[in-house]
Amino acid sequence: MHMTDNTIFITGGTSGIGRALAEAFHALGNKVIIAGRRKALLDEVAAANPGIVGVELNIDDAADIARVAAQLTADHPGLNVLINNAGIMPFDDAAGRIDLATSEAILRTNLLGPIALTSALIGHLRAQPRATVIYNTSALAFVPLASAAVYSASKAALHSYALSQRYALRDTKVTVQEIAPPWVATDLVPGKEDPRAMPLDAFIAATMQGLATEAPEVYVEALQGLRDNPGSKEHAFVHGFNALMSTAA
Repeated sequence: MHMTDNTIFITGGTSGIGRALAEAFHALGNKVIIAGRRKALLDEVAAANPGIVGVELNIDDAADIARVAAQLTADHPGLNVLINNAGIMPFDDAAGRIDLATSEAILRTNLLGPIALTSALIGHLRAQPRATVIYNTSALAFVPLASAAVYSASKAALHSYALSQRYALRDTKVTVQEIAPPWVATDLVPGKEDPRAMPLDAFIAATMQGLATEAPEVYVEALQGLRDNPGSKEHAFVHGFNALMSTAA
């Protein structure tokens, strides 16, 4: 994607990867609008980064998505980049009882919300001279973490959707890119001090480099083995991955 002269809308932009991406793109001179549920956090990011605009959005609510999409296209007609970043990661136990309400919340936030928001904005994006839709999935889209089974499934589904949308938009001016983070040191899950978690600043630096290319998928080099999850041998591969992740640092 082009890294400058954009108007960018980022969901989940008040903390973690979303805020760091917002600040990185803002530093390059782009117009950046962030979305989140809590006005106080939106105001905090805007105050720390003059020029960033905050918009309240409940990504779980179809009516709110429609409202914000209409507001964005009216207030920011140059909007040409959508970064679907908002996500939640409750842990679960696939060997036991799965809480349906929690699972539905994961799917609404991580999968259905991004699909609905992109759908609401795709007509506007297709009318731009150039545009990009970015999905923040996960390394767990390629190899599931058993202790976050529903989360992993939601990211695998979003990865699949991005593949389909990329093909469907192949003859338009809209490109589709996917960010697949490893375990990054943020507040998404407990344990950000764990040495296995990649520092946020290092992850953002690598991701910005990747986004500056035409690569359909952007992931750090350490994830290549997970991305190449070996076909019919994946059962043993997934078992080994989960055994490794369950060991103490």
